[in-house]
Amino acid sequence: MLLWIVLFAQVAPQAGSRPAECGALDGGKSANVWERAKAPELRAYCDLLASGSSKLAGTQGSPRDVLAIADEADKKLPGKLAPSVLRGRAYERLRRFDDAFTTLQGVRAKDPSALEDASSLLAFARSSVRTAHMKEGEEAYRALLPRAIALPAAERGAAYVEAGLVLMAKGTTGIDESIAILRQARKDAQDAAQTVAWLGLALALDRAGNRDEARAVIGERGKVDVRTALADAKSRDVIAAAFVPEIEAMVALSLEQTDLAGAREAYKKYIDAVGGKGVWVEAAQKSMSSLGVRKR
Repeated sequence: MLLWIVLFAQVAPQAGSRPAECGALDGGKSANVWERAKAPELRAYCDLLASGSSKLAGTQGSPRDVLAIADEADKKLPGKLAPSVLRGRAYERLRRFDDAFTTLQGVRAKDPSALEDASSLLAFARSSVRTAHMKEGEEAYRALLPRAIALPAAERGAAYVEAGLVLMAKGTTGIDESIAILRQARKDAQDAAQTVAWLGLALALDRAGNRDEARAVIGERGKVDVRTALADAKSRDVIAAAFVPEIEAMVALSLEQTDLAGAREAYKKYIDAVGGKGVWVEAAQKSMSSLGVRKR
């Protein structure tokens, strides 16, 4: 198991969202005579970036406003990457995931350090997964989790949930890491993400062969209408399209002790949803078969 699993519970060094070129205004090491000579333009540029970041972090303004702010910042100081980072974050917030991925991947190709702050990494990770770029998504989540303490609590929990699902999608090679991340997600996740964290952890444990612990986790929440909870729009936003079939696997596991027919039906729906292929199809088929002979 890789070291990064334990790192995400610690406070890691956080690269600030303030770009390096704005350090000139503070008299930092990045300042030079040329930058100070154009301080009015630089100050306007940095103020625009700060305004855009503030709008994305708060409830005032729209991500569409941030797109306009990023364009204006580009005009003030052409050729810098920070406006593109801001633009990519706004695209992700608008659910324009293709645009977000293309924009942030372009930044990453030019200078990976431009995507070191937690909010930018989260936008890149989410847009990667939602555009079927799973390798890039995994890399982004690996970079993000040690910095996740800098995210608002709700976003941090959701990030752990999706990272856990990304690792589980790798099959047995990622299942131990998935379990570790989803344990943390269960502690930090809120609202809809908490339901997905709870069921995702149970599913990961079951797939790892820890069936007794998986059922103990299921039992922690008492009587919950799992299908309704997972069908909620907020839950589906936590579960990217690539992982929607996992809803049926979670439902099936939760019903095994109370509704054998319902559990078998859910396992069949899962198998059908992935086209009978995938790293966890055999596990689902075995679980479904075992339910067929189990006594009530």
